[in-house]
Amino acid sequence: MTFAHLGLDEPLVRALEAKGYTTPTPIQKQSIPTLLEGRDLLGIAQTGTGKTAAFVLPSIQRLTNEGKKVLPTHCRMLVLAPTRELASQIADSARDYGRFSKMSVATVFGGTSINKNRQDMARGVDILVATPGRLLDLIEQRFVSLAMLEILVLDEADQMLDLGFIHALRKIVRMLPKQRQTLFFSATMPNAIRELADQFLKDPATVKVAPVSTTAERVDQFVSFVNQGEKQALLTILLQNPEVERCLVFTRTKHGADRVVKLLGHNGIASNAIHGNKSQPQRERALAEFKSGKAKILVATDIAARGIDVSGVSHVINFELPNVPEQYVHRIGRTARAGASGVAISFCADDEKSYLRDIERLTRVKPTPMPLPEGFTAEAARIKAARPAGSDVDDRRRDESGRHRAPPRATHAARPTGARPEGAARPHGAGRPHGSGRPGGTGRPGGGGPRRQHSGGGRRSPAAG
Repeated sequence: MTFAHLGLDEPLVRALEAKGYTTPTPIQKQSIPTLLEGRDLLGIAQTGTGKTAAFVLPSIQRLTNEGKKVLPTHCRMLVLAPTRELASQIADSARDYGRFSKMSVATVFGGTSINKNRQDMARGVDILVATPGRLLDLIEQRFVSLAMLEILVLDEADQMLDLGFIHALRKIVRMLPKQRQTLFFSATMPNAIRELADQFLKDPATVKVAPVSTTAERVDQFVSFVNQGEKQALLTILLQNPEVERCLVFTRTKHGADRVVKLLGHNGIASNAIHGNKSQPQRERALAEFKSGKAKILVATDIAARGIDVSGVSHVINFELPNVPEQYVHRIGRTARAGASGVAISFCADDEKSYLRDIERLTRVKPTPMPLPEGFTAEAARIKAARPAGSDVDDRRRDESGRHRAPPRATHAARPTGARPEGAARPHGAGRPHGSGRPGGTGRPGGGGPRRQHSGGGRRSPAAG
């Protein structure tokens, strides 16, 4: 089956051929004909399966065929994403797919010039990709209007709820025309998402291309049981293996990501970090170096990693297991993209065993135990001897301000009181912050604490959205 068989017009097929895409993925086969009919849709598919093309392609065709002229400050299609990286990724794909359809595309998210956002929206755009916080800022300043919107897309819907976006989403939806097409796409489908879909969607078609919350079949999953203070030694040895061609290392907190980069640097291993406290140019530079292969190791928090669609990621290493099990699905989905295989290795300390059990219960997969590699004991002793006195404090239990705290237990969608999620709107009177696909998606090295709040850790920076 080709894209033309799905009912896509020649300009879109030509744009796909220019990118080398000829065969639609399962989510595209099931979604595109339904969306061309104008129906609402609830799409459940793992990351890397081609969700972006599944909703962008038919939407461009419908907007083109309608032929309406967009008014100043207005948009005809709005795509909401939880992070700036994912928003940027979606916008790039929309520009590629719409190159022969004369679709205008703009992005609106924190960390960029709000004056540039105002200029981009001045004439109006066909497709606007945004994070909720910056979008609400511009709406309140009357630089964006949603009055003539035809299509609403909520991408990574489960992550939207995890980040506490529900109030912002409801506020945005109240501004939209009642007659519109609404699309929800998500890798996991907790009950909260279903309840949200019932509120926002009208008689939606449901498309599933994999069992809910299962992990990619092409990812070989391993777990290594290791003491917390010896994870650095294990990571150092694994990253020196030549089979690790390009690796994403996950931590739960921004502080933890920076600490891992620093520790690797002390051992002569270059890496970059990407998280909400980094400026937009820093995030873009780190991602560009990772994509180009200039830096083969990228250390990330769960939130910042959304939107990282990089082919050739051979390994994902969970330096710290996520306290929200659904995040594990998203993490390992960064490898095994575009039909390739991949390896996911999780480091599990005694106080993370409850997290591992939650992950196994959700995914119905038990990672294969991986023995500690040869030379591990000597490397751990060397690192411990080189460590400055007093540096063995468990930094994982420090929040972003450096306070030592006990890890609170959290629900799936809870967030710390007063914390603002990435991309969320600022409270009235608050200071201004310093302030992203492809149709398809992308070697193998030889106790239980209470659950914590979201990955990403501590209070999230407004600049993250």
